[in-house]
Amino acid sequence: MSLVLASASPRRREILGRLGLPFAVEPSALEEETPGGVVEPAVLAQELALAKAQKVAARWPGAIIVAADTLVVDGGDILGKPRDATGGPQARGGRVLEDAAAMLRRLRGREHRVVTGVAVVEPGGHRTAALVSRVFMRPYSEEEIAAYVASGAPLDKAGAYGIQDAFQPAAACHGCYLNVVGLPLCALVELLRPLGLPIPEGLVSQDPTTCPQCRGHNA
Repeated sequence: MSLVLASASPRRREILGRLGLPFAVEPSALEEETPGGVVEPAVLAQELALAKAQKVAARWPGAIIVAADTLVVDGGDILGKPRDATGGPQARGGRVLEDAAAMLRRLRGREHRVVTGVAVVEPGGHRTAALVSRVFMRPYSEEEIAAYVASGAPLDKAGAYGIQDAFQPAAACHGCYLNVVGLPLCALVELLRPLGLPIPEGLVSQDPTTCPQCRGHNA
């Protein structure tokens, strides 16, 4: 049975590759929307991940589809990817760069939550899960923000940053590190094991302080 990653993210591709299983890549091309009003981030992340997986499943009958969606949550607000003033998709336009810089200023020197929903769709049904990590950002300078935004690196990322980037925006991560990168391997393994895939033992742990994937990143 084929395994398919419903994402164009090179970060998720690298993380899924750690399972040592062959897989194909088929981006869902689902238009992501960050709704206003009251919404539970963990529920929303799982719904978005499932929608991505189901869209790809329609093109890969009989396959196992893996999808994920990551949200940055600051207080009661969900921060998506940088957008222009009309809510258009990320691009290198000036207003999008301004939105990225504004997000980085908002998160600077403070703690926020990162929620990633994971979905696995297979011929017999589907399973979803969500993890929450807490990230405390360091007090980076305006010059660092300007250089990072100008590089274009934050434009395809929720909250306008990648914890793994050379910019190193985070001072500390509490919880699953790969959850912040975009695909919590521990949650994914729990969803895939019932399907009988040959996943190596000891690859992950539910405890991020002892997990081989997260050890050294939690402070």
